[in-house]
Amino acid sequence: QVHLVESEGGLVQAGGSLRLSCSAPGRTLNMGWFRQAPGKEREFVSAITWTGRESDYADSVKGRFTISRDGAKSTVYLQMNSLTPEDTAVYYCAATLLTRTQGLNLAPTYLYWGQGTQVTVSS
Repeated sequence: QVHLVESEGGLVQAGGSLRLSCSAPGRTLNMGWFRQAPGKEREFVSAITWTGRESDYADSVKGRFTISRDGAKSTVYLQMNSLTPEDTAVYYCAATLLTRTQGLNLAPTYLYWGQGTQVTVSS
């Protein structure tokens, strides 16, 4: 069993920044971030391998969001810059026990999910 602990999101003005974190205490796993806006399906945002050597981003966030993990590799961060109202959503952290690097942009890859945290970007 993997328990994921997400940081709180928040309210930020358009153009602002916010950093989310997700911890999987004692575990080093492939991890990802997804988001779900009201009335929309959950969508992939970003992912990082357990080594931290590979990462992936949705086209909509490339160049604005950065995923990273700490030296102990049990916490993953999502730095979100140049936020727009279209980034407003509930953000979910996810983890998988699989070590392969393919398919990290797909929700079914992940077995464990955080509770979700609300990010609201005002115009």
